[in-house]
Amino acid sequence: MADPRHQRLAEVLLHYALGVAPGDKLLIVSAPPAAPLLREVYRAALRAGAHPEAQLELEGLQELRLRESSDEQLGYLSQVRLWEADYYDAHLRIGAAENTMALSGVEPRRLALAQRAQAPVRGRLSARTARKELRRTGTLFPTQAYAQQAGMALADYEAFLFGACLLDRDDPAAAWRALAAAWQRIADFLARHDQIRIVAPDTDLTYRVGGRTWINSSGSNATGSLNFPSGEVYTGPLEDSVDGVVRFTYPAVYQGNLVEDVRLTFRDGRVVDASAARGQALLEAMLDLDPGARSLGEVAFGLNDHITRFTGNILLDEKIGGTMHVALGQAYPNSGGRNQSALHWDLICDLREGRVYADGDLCYAAGRFTI
Repeated sequence: MADPRHQRLAEVLLHYALGVAPGDKLLIVSAPPAAPLLREVYRAALRAGAHPEAQLELEGLQELRLRESSDEQLGYLSQVRLWEADYYDAHLRIGAAENTMALSGVEPRRLALAQRAQAPVRGRLSARTARKELRRTGTLFPTQAYAQQAGMALADYEAFLFGACLLDRDDPAAAWRALAAAWQRIADFLARHDQIRIVAPDTDLTYRVGGRTWINSSGSNATGSLNFPSGEVYTGPLEDSVDGVVRFTYPAVYQGNLVEDVRLTFRDGRVVDASAARGQALLEAMLDLDPGARSLGEVAFGLNDHITRFTGNILLDEKIGGTMHVALGQAYPNSGGRNQSALHWDLICDLREGRVYADGDLCYAAGRFTI
């Protein structure tokens, strides 16, 4: 018997998040554990008149490639992936990991080499999305691995995840639209200001955003959201404007590798000093990935009060209400950001003991905007 929550999530993903229309070519990428949700998404896509295609990724193949490939193989870019980036009208990725730390033993240099090789694909996807030629989003299917990483029983994690998607509401899409209206007021306020200063324990960071576009990421690709559930406002800072120090409250997970207690110092827009209590080698490898990796491509505030705890999964954690995050590397073109990199790595800072100033005026305290 089908889980009604899978059916409801499929409907919200197809109709609210992606806006799938008759004739759309839809690519769905997932893994075998997500089969119950994948079936419902496929069914909903057919009923919407779309042309769905499913790709299944087997656990362990990526790890095998990263461990066993030569440098030449790691640097290889498949023309099929480039073709896919240009062909489909909509992309949906359903994360369903069985081991979230499978890549934790891979040499950082090899991770960086593989990441750099795939940059053209990510660039095409990002450019097409900005031009509104492509709609794409990512979501999660609750697995034992995700539940364990979050420190939860699977049933509790399922309730948490589906609750964060607002599937318990009579009309989830209407509930998301109501949140979108509230968050738009924050995006509009920030758009009227230039200098943003964030002050929190071990953090005093300033950046400028004048002329850039603040995106209200409220679950729908039409408003700039690339994952579901969502709940943030973000933009790209002026590339040379970031100055100060920041200590990230939560561990950063990158390609299955845990990096803890990250501290960065910025000067004229670039990281000039970086340390981590754990994962220093990976941190340095990512910062040296390419010239754009030491600059910020994104600055954002998490607004989703339905994501109530840290889980170790960035799709959820960067949306936690009362936080801010920045991303090293690639900017989103729709924000006006210009930084380019093969890297896009989000790091999160809790602001419930912090303050934010917009052009010198206090606008955020104790985890909330006070506008």
